[in-house]
This record gives sequence, structure tokens and C-alpha cells, in this order.
Amino acid sequence: MLIKRATDRDPGAFRTIMRRYNQRLFRIARGIVRDDGIAEDVVQEAYVRAFEHIGSFRAESSLSTWLYRIVMNEALGRLRRSSRSLEIALPTHAASADVVPFPNGVATDDPEKTMAQRQILQLVEEATDELPDNFRLVFIARVIEGMSVEETAELLGIKPATVRSRLHRARDLLRKHIDDRIGPVLLNAFPFAGWRCERLTTKVMKRLGIEE
Repeated sequence: MLIKRATDRDPGAFRTIMRRYNQRLFRIARGIVRDDGIAEDVVQEAYVRAFEHIGSFRAESSLSTWLYRIVMNEALGRLRRSSRSLEIALPTHAASADVVPFPNGVATDDPEKTMAQRQILQLVEEATDELPDNFRLVFIARVIEGMSVEETAELLGIKPATVRSRLHRARDLLRKHIDDRIGPVLLNAFPFAGWRCERLTTKVMKRLGIEE
């Protein structure tokens, strides 16, 4: 069992846990602190704390939920220490302690399409960052991480109805943010320039028997 191996300080178990949850925990941390570097530090510190206290894990919740709470508390602590406020109601027991992807890159041989896709991803990330704190965490948990309403409610210590209402509001705000900025991005959404344009031109000229 993975938890038993981790309790016995098996390095392989630690690596397995980190590889399994790295991306999810980073996105949760990133959703709170809104900074890639700080989010990475948060996840690192959270892992250290979790592994140091892995023996206290009693499986009353899933390992992922336990790790989420540790990451959230560490991220919130960073904000408090930097004198930034964040009004998020967490379960009292948290203090002790997959969907819409945000890929690092887009695999394609079309450099123009790649750039357009990256612009759209960046736009979605920026729009998510602009959401109010409470709405942003619900959005990340429900839409990006694919948690159920009940899992999100348990994680954030709120009622399922509150999860639904905040998610609805988050989507409205996200849609408005993107609508206000999507125009310039869409100009490049279906690129037909550069190498593609040149390739088509060459083929047509060749079929017409016209040498350049």
C-alpha cells in the first residue's frame, strides 16, 4: 500500500505520490497565490510537511483531499505573511493538517497555430486569475480539477449549494472577461499565413504550370 510505504519513508512511494499529484497541487496553489514561482515553493513546502506527518493520515478523507488542504493552508499562510487578505472559509480541521487542462505546451507542427493556441490558453489563465478569490477556487476545483460538487464543498468547507452558485458566477465573470478580450486573439485563431500560405501558393502555381 502506498501510504504504508510512505509511512516507512520509502523514497519510491514519495516519488509516486509527487508524480501523481504535482500538477493538481500546483494548480490549486497557483489559484490562490497567482504566481508560478510562489506556487512551486508552496507545493514543495506542503510536500515536506505532508511527508513529515504522513503517519497522522487516517484515511478519513482521500489522500488527494488531505494534500489539497495542506497546500491551501500553506498558500493562505504565504498570503497572510505578505499582508495580503483572502476571505476563504476553510474547514476547522484543515488547519491541522481532472476537464479543462492548462498544458505547459501545445504539441503541433504548425508554429502559427501553436502561437494562437498559447494566446488562448494565456487568455483563459489571465481570466481565471481575475476572478474573485472565492469564485476562483471553486472554478479551479470544479472545472480544472474536475472535482464533484460534494468534493469541492468538503475541500472548501462550504455547502454544495454555495459551490453551485459560486461556480455559476465564476463562469459568468470568466465569459465576460474573455468576451472583452477575445477579438484580437481570434484574429490569429485560424492562421493562414507564413509557411502555409507559401505552400498553397506554390502548389497552385505548379498545377497551373507557371514557373516563378
